[in-house]
Amino acid sequence: MTTAIDFERIEQLKEDAYSNIESYNDPDTPNALEQFTSQMKAVLLADPKLLASVPEYLPIALYDKVKFPPEAKIKWAQWIKEGILPEWNEFKTTVAFNNSDIPLVLAARGHSETLLIESCIVLFLLSNENLSTPASQDHNDYHEDEEEGYYNQFDEEEEEQ
Repeated sequence: MTTAIDFERIEQLKEDAYSNIESYNDPDTPNALEQFTSQMKAVLLADPKLLASVPEYLPIALYDKVKFPPEAKIKWAQWIKEGILPEWNEFKTTVAFNNSDIPLVLAARGHSETLLIESCIVLFLLSNENLSTPASQDHNDYHEDEEEGYYNQFDEEEEEQ
């Protein structure tokens, strides 16, 4: 029996997780996101029942920790395209978790196997939506014939006067 993906729920999980992830993804504090995801992991390990009220914590805790082998990406894309939530036996062969994350994965599965799979769908979507084609030369801010270095908008204003 196949179960349909609840795309409305997936989209909400993705938006909530992404907004949290982006708020900690700061080049000025490069370890902030790693520290935040580690804190989420510790909180969820201590009390997996929290996932009932804040399900977006699971994709946050697993962010950048779940790997999708190249051959499995085809299955994931097909499941998403067809709107099918994979069954556990199929799911577990298409993701790779870090050994240090296995306790969290087991705790999350014990709480809600569906949420664990949905969280991996969110992570798959986030990791694949960020892939983009290079911008055309017309949209680049830098051109080869331009001098590289300091730019001061006031220099242009002085030249115009």
